[in-house]
Amino acid sequence: MLKQNPDKKIFVVCGATSGFGRGVADNLLQSGNKILAVARDEQKLKALQQDYPGQVEYISGDLTNASVHQRILDHLEGRFFSGIFLNAGGPPAKSIEETEMGDWDQAYQSLLRWKVELTKRLIPIMIEQGYGRVLFLESSSVKQPIEHLVLSTSLRLAVVGYAKTLSEELAHHGITVNILAPGYHDTRALSRLYEKKSRDLNISMEEAKKSMENQTKVGFIGKPGHLGGLAAWLLSEEADYITGQTISVDGGVIKGVFG
Repeated sequence: MLKQNPDKKIFVVCGATSGFGRGVADNLLQSGNKILAVARDEQKLKALQQDYPGQVEYISGDLTNASVHQRILDHLEGRFFSGIFLNAGGPPAKSIEETEMGDWDQAYQSLLRWKVELTKRLIPIMIEQGYGRVLFLESSSVKQPIEHLVLSTSLRLAVVGYAKTLSEELAHHGITVNILAPGYHDTRALSRLYEKKSRDLNISMEEAKKSMENQTKVGFIGKPGHLGGLAAWLLSEEADYITGQTISVDGGVIKGVFG
C-alpha cells in the first residue's frame, strides 16, 4: 500500500481554470495542497500555476479524450493520489422539442462517458492505496428539474446513478464517492440560461437574472467559492464517513424536504 507523504500528495481538479473548478482549486491551494489542474486553456493554466508557485502541475486538453486520461495517470505515477474533482462544461440550454439526436449523443460524451472511463482507470490506484476521494460536480436539476436543461438533467441523473453504485462498491476500500449539485451560481452556464430566458420571454438580460435571483430563498445568485469550501472538505481526510450523497448547494431553491 502506498503511504501518504505530504510532499507527494496531489488532487486532480478537472475544469480548474474557471467557474466551480477554479473555486475548488483555490480552496485546495489556499490550504497548502498540491493539485494537478486539467483544462483546455493552457494560458489560464499557466496563470493558475503562477498564482500558486510550487503547488500546481497542469495538463492542457479535452477531458473527453482518452489520451488526456493517460496523461493524468502518468502524472500520478508514484504519487499519493488524494482525490479527484470531476467537472466539465455542460450542453446547451434546450427544451425537449428543441433537441436533436445529435445533441443527445454529444451530451452523453460530455457529461457521462468520460467520467466513467476516467474513474474506471483511476479506481485501481485508489484501491491499491486503500484511500481515495471522488467528487462529481453535477447540478441541482437532478433533484428538481430546471427548465430548458433537459440534456443536462437527463445525463447528470445517469452520473448520479453511476456514482451512487460506485460508492457502494468502493466504500470498504477507504474510498468515498459523492456528488455536489449546485443551483444558480455566477458561471458561464448560468449566463446561457439568462440569454435563453431573455430571448424566449422577450425581456432584458437583467430581468432574466432578477427572475432567477427571486427563485432563491437567500435572494442572490451564488459564487463558485460558495461551493469550493464544501468541495475541499469532501475531498479531505475528515470526510471519511460521508459517501454516496448528492448534496445541493442552491440557496434554498429546491423545495423538497430532502433537497
